[in-house]
Amino acid sequence: MSIEIDVLNGDASWPLVEPLFDAVWPPDVLARLPWGDVVFAHADLRVLVHSEPDGLVCHVGIFRREVMWNGRKMRAGGIGGVATSEGHRRRGYASVALDAAIRTLKDEGSADFAMLFCEPHNAPFYASRGWRPFEGEIFAEQPPQGRVPFSAIAPYVHKIRQAPLRGTIDLCGLPW
Repeated sequence: MSIEIDVLNGDASWPLVEPLFDAVWPPDVLARLPWGDVVFAHADLRVLVHSEPDGLVCHVGIFRREVMWNGRKMRAGGIGGVATSEGHRRRGYASVALDAAIRTLKDEGSADFAMLFCEPHNAPFYASRGWRPFEGEIFAEQPPQGRVPFSAIAPYVHKIRQAPLRGTIDLCGLPW
């Protein structure tokens, strides 16, 4: 197995990623998900895993954001849009991509902690990689309502410098 990992600009690399998203979350599947109608932010960076000879097999989005935790400003490194093509799951691609995303956040010094949102069936995967559940309230922007409680998907945090585990986090923008 030969793989290549790229970390690319989020908007510029979207055309490469869109077919993977469409395959992982086609409209009929998306319509049934509890987060299917959520408006998400666009990734600042994207970790792309390419496998020879199959091409793009995995994606992880990286989001940089100043958030508020219990009224205190912190820098969050959002992780979102974790997607692996169906025929390439359980081969370690998502683990490699997540590691690259966390390493990117650490190397650039842009985050105090990392945060992602996941469905219950994915929680053991993230927990086994050091992610811990955030027990508290999350607020995010959602058009046209504005700032609203965000509970469609469970929040998890990963320590970079520190990791808030409870309280209230305002994402100060769209979720990722």
